[in-house]
Amino acid sequence: MSLTELEQRVVSLAATPAGEPLDQDAESVVASLVAALESGAVRSAERGDDGTWRAVPWVKQGILLAFRAGRLVSFGDADGPFSFQDKHTLPARHFTLADGVRVVPGGSTVRRGSFVAPGVVCMPPMFINVGAWIGPGTMIDSHALVGSCAQIGARVHISAAAQVGGVLEPVNAAPVIVEDDVVVGGNCGIYEGTVVRERAVLASGTVLTRGTPVFDLVRETVYRGSEGSALEIPRGAVVVPGARRIVHGWGADHGLSVQTPVIVKYRDDKTDLSTALEAWLR
Repeated sequence: MSLTELEQRVVSLAATPAGEPLDQDAESVVASLVAALESGAVRSAERGDDGTWRAVPWVKQGILLAFRAGRLVSFGDADGPFSFQDKHTLPARHFTLADGVRVVPGGSTVRRGSFVAPGVVCMPPMFINVGAWIGPGTMIDSHALVGSCAQIGARVHISAAAQVGGVLEPVNAAPVIVEDDVVVGGNCGIYEGTVVRERAVLASGTVLTRGTPVFDLVRETVYRGSEGSALEIPRGAVVVPGARRIVHGWGADHGLSVQTPVIVKYRDDKTDLSTALEAWLR
């Protein structure tokens, strides 16, 4: 089936009213979509010529269809320490040497329907969810999460315990985007469709959400997301956790402050030297 035919069939099946049975070909349509996602033939979000990232609604409809069409089954050894119960349409991926993906022993899981390029390193235990796209040469470190439909570029380091949020609904909502050559420090959180542009550096503990204002000390401006647009971190920005004091009311009387990410500089040769450890880790 061509991609055009696949799109048309996904949209048709997704329109089946809740509670009504799906057509008999639903599982084969889901299998075709899952294979297309894993090969990179389709993506759950795409970057336009203007640099804007947009969700691909029919692909996300297809992923939701995979859950709807799936049956709950057991995977693994039912009597052993590693047994799982999930929808049969979206089991864990199995890699071979031909895939060129390094999965270090220790409990990592990559769900089917995610694209993982050659040269990716998966440190245990980490998790990549359905619809995600991981570019070549990227490292997903220990205890890191790449959520559903998140798009991670090439040569990115998602450091230990970092969380990249996912989104399936609404289907037109753009997922989190991390572009090429970004360094995401340990215990960072990137949520709600935030876009981190190429070569940015997020220091450990930085949390970015749609409602989080980011103060740029270099350009003397504030970046914010809104209901209709995502928070964007500029290319090459170096972002650290900061705080902003409360200036009115009871909070001010008690000297309180709130968490606020701060851009303290833009990436230069010195910053690149501090991130050169990546080459040795690979």
